[in-house]
Amino acid sequence: MTDLTLYIANKNYSSWSLRAWMAMKAARVAFDEQQILLDVPAGNPGFKAISPSGQLPVLVHGDIKIWESLAIIEYIAELFPEAALWPKPAADRAVARAISLEMASGFRALRNACPMNFRRTPSVLAVNENVLADVKRIETIWREQIARSGGPFLFGAFSAADAMFAPVVNRFSVYQLTQNADSLAYMERIQALPAWVEWRDAALAEPWIVTEDEV
Repeated sequence: MTDLTLYIANKNYSSWSLRAWMAMKAARVAFDEQQILLDVPAGNPGFKAISPSGQLPVLVHGDIKIWESLAIIEYIAELFPEAALWPKPAADRAVARAISLEMASGFRALRNACPMNFRRTPSVLAVNENVLADVKRIETIWREQIARSGGPFLFGAFSAADAMFAPVVNRFSVYQLTQNADSLAYMERIQALPAWVEWRDAALAEPWIVTEDEV
C-alpha cells in the first residue's frame, strides 16, 4: 500500500484517467490504482461516491482529494520535483502549461466525434471541417514544439504536456486522422513507452462495452 491512490475509469475509454495515470507513471511515483467502471445510464454513481465533481480521475492523498487531470499532474509535480514533469526552463514551462491547458479546455469537435477507444479497429472516419481544424492545430503544436526542443517528445524528455496529449495519439491512430510523417513518428514514440503499453494491454483486456453515444 502507498499513501497515494488514483481512482480511474475504464481504461479503454477514459482519456482523462490516462492523462493523470501516464504522468504518474512517468514520474515513477508509487500509487495504488482503483478502478470504478462507467455506468452512464445510472449517472455514474460510483464516480460520485469518490469525486467532488462526479468525474474521474481523482487522486486521494491522506485527507486530500484532487480531481481534474491537470490539477493531479500539478500536485504530483510539486510532491516529486525530481521527476521534472514540467520542463526546467521557465519559458518552456509556461508554454508546456499553455498547450496543456489548451488540450484540457479545447478541441471539442475532435473529442465529440472521436472518443478514445483502444479496442476500435483502425479505420478512416469521415469527419467535418471542425474536427479537421482541431487535428491541424494539434499537429502544429506537435511540429513546433518538437522542432524547438529537438525531440523526441514535445519538450525533449517526456513531460506532463506529452501526458496531456496522449489520448489524442489513440484518437489519431484508430480513426486514422493523419498521414503526416512527423505526427506518426511522434505517435510511435508515445506508443512505445512502457506506460502506454501497460495501459493499452489492460484496455484491450477489458470486457466492458460502452457505446460511443454514452462515452
